[in-house]
Amino acid sequence: MRPQTAPAPQVSAVEDVLRTFATVDLPRIQELADLQTRIDRKYIVPPGVFAELLRDQQPVMRMLSIDGRHRFGYESVYFDTPDLASYHSAAYGRRRRFKVRTRSYLDSHDCVLEVKAKGGRGQTVKERFPYHPALSSTITAEARQFILDRLTGVVENIDTLIHTITPTLTTTYDRMTFVNPDNGTRMTADVELICDEHSRMVSVHLAGYVLIESKSPGGSTPIDRWLWGRGYRPLSLSKYCVGLATLTPTLPANKWHQTLAEYFRDLPVSYLGSR
Repeated sequence: MRPQTAPAPQVSAVEDVLRTFATVDLPRIQELADLQTRIDRKYIVPPGVFAELLRDQQPVMRMLSIDGRHRFGYESVYFDTPDLASYHSAAYGRRRRFKVRTRSYLDSHDCVLEVKAKGGRGQTVKERFPYHPALSSTITAEARQFILDRLTGVVENIDTLIHTITPTLTTTYDRMTFVNPDNGTRMTADVELICDEHSRMVSVHLAGYVLIESKSPGGSTPIDRWLWGRGYRPLSLSKYCVGLATLTPTLPANKWHQTLAEYFRDLPVSYLGSR
């Protein structure tokens, strides 16, 4: 269960700005911003900076709203091998790497299995498979075949991998989505990120920050330039890898050193069930 606290003044400022936004529904936002080829940039900012960014972008951006709601709960369960092959392939920047997760949309009770891999030639494979929410922490026989079909020839030792992956880390957070209808660029903003590590039953909560991701067909967006002008630069950030590295400090994590040092290393770690 998420910690329940009174909203800080900066958080209240964000909500005040959000009330001024024009809204858009999900089909329209997908039509405007379902980018086939895109550049993603990630940032972490305090709520006060996020509120300023929203005020600046309010005239040109629209906010996703469904049934009067603008914050939506997400849960992702990441699967890995006992030796953390997925994590290490990302940490060492290997040409062949993969990620397997389920993503649950907590408000709509929908769920998908996602398989993402980068092959030896740099090509990226990312596909989704509809999944039952009650099975989000399980790999079914049908899901194993789906993973096998997508990763064969892309990831080494696929026969071993497919029979040994287990749930390793779960992340939960709330997401807000914004789109610029003039150019199709999109921004997501994630808050209240919680990472739960399965084997040692430990957890960490990134409170007091907003994880922003800008998405565009190419080049920088007004959001990027606004953040750059205030000293915020894009970060190397994978929720799975940063969360796991925070909870297991002995893992190699040079790729995310700046992100970990600035935002995660000093976070208190709790045991699951003690929150």
